[in-house]
Amino acid sequence: MAMDAISVIRAKRDRGELSDAQIDWVIDAYTRGEVADEQMSALAMAILLNGMNRREIARWTAAMIASGERMDFSALSRPTADKHSTGGVGDKITLPLAPLVAACGAAVPQLSGRGLGHTGGTLDKLESIPGWRASLSNDEMLSVLNGAGAVICAAGDGLAPADKKLYALRDVTGTVEAIPLIASSIMSKKIAEGTGSLVLDVKVGSGAFMKTLADARELAATMVGLGTDHGVRTVALLTDMATPLGLTAGNALEVRESIEVLAGGGPSDVVELTLALAREMLTAAGLPDADPAKALADGSAMDVWRRMITAQGGDPDAPLPVAREHQTVRAPATGVLTRLDAYDIGVAAWRLGAGRARKEDPVQAGAGVELHAKPGEHITQGQPLLTLHTDTPDRFGYALESVTNAYDIESPGTAFEASPVVLERIA
Repeated sequence: MAMDAISVIRAKRDRGELSDAQIDWVIDAYTRGEVADEQMSALAMAILLNGMNRREIARWTAAMIASGERMDFSALSRPTADKHSTGGVGDKITLPLAPLVAACGAAVPQLSGRGLGHTGGTLDKLESIPGWRASLSNDEMLSVLNGAGAVICAAGDGLAPADKKLYALRDVTGTVEAIPLIASSIMSKKIAEGTGSLVLDVKVGSGAFMKTLADARELAATMVGLGTDHGVRTVALLTDMATPLGLTAGNALEVRESIEVLAGGGPSDVVELTLALAREMLTAAGLPDADPAKALADGSAMDVWRRMITAQGGDPDAPLPVAREHQTVRAPATGVLTRLDAYDIGVAAWRLGAGRARKEDPVQAGAGVELHAKPGEHITQGQPLLTLHTDTPDRFGYALESVTNAYDIESPGTAFEASPVVLERIA
């Protein structure tokens, strides 16, 4: 049957269901350039406004997978497990998590991305390590996996190219928020990647893409359903992103903190979430008896980290970049820190040079925000609250605008109940 873009747009505009044939055709035709950007923009907006059912989302995801290659890790001697985070502030969890899970017996093929806006990108963080390479061929990726047990790298151009094209379009047409398109974007890449099991870290709160538990639940349930429908063992954790994770937001700053975790230290919230996700990944991979806490304590996770970084051209012993300029924000009063807003801290780190406004923008390896206190702690007037790091001091004023209202200090003795790191589990 002949297809045309206008008929597909009208079907979804009028709250109809798209047939499998319509979905297959429009994804393929858009990837080939037969459907114009303005036509796909109209369809994306219709999907944002009118939604998709589970069958439509599953077929849309399958069509995006079919637009490119699928990786195959069946030759590996270990079961594969992967993790995807929806993004947050100070979210450096992939860095200690991948080598930790590999140290416990799974293979971890972690295809990661770059930061955009206030959320940091794993590849940007790792590129602050001298010599480290994000771009690997499929053969190189398999070689690192075989040798180290884990690899963190950029997705190749052949993986779900329809998603790459549609993602860029959604970013400039106000349709990023469409849950069917978010879910299919994430899952098309993860399923094409070929992992046997997947754990999703769906962030909730001011610094996250999903601001409410209800939206996060819907996204998580949709993605878990997609994974299950495509034969990938999938589970999701909803985790708190009202406050930044750990004590750093910025590229080299977060690498340094991740290495502290691998050395058996690091902030308690980062350690807690790393272990929670590791246990989920190991269970999904068929290794429920592995003990990730032991692998952190005995140094075996650090050994995998060093092998993984070295295999991708990096020097694990090289000094990490440090910003040339620093400015400290001091507590204006004595009392209990009751709020430290993740979004505001993320924006400050971005304005200092840790992030980018456009995908092609460079980032500063040493830029970011260092936190000296977390909510619940008693602080004294004049003590350091935050330190801003950048190579370009004219950025300080703009960043300070973001942190001015990023925190609340209540009177001494104010009761404070911290939110749990893991809010819910969806399987």
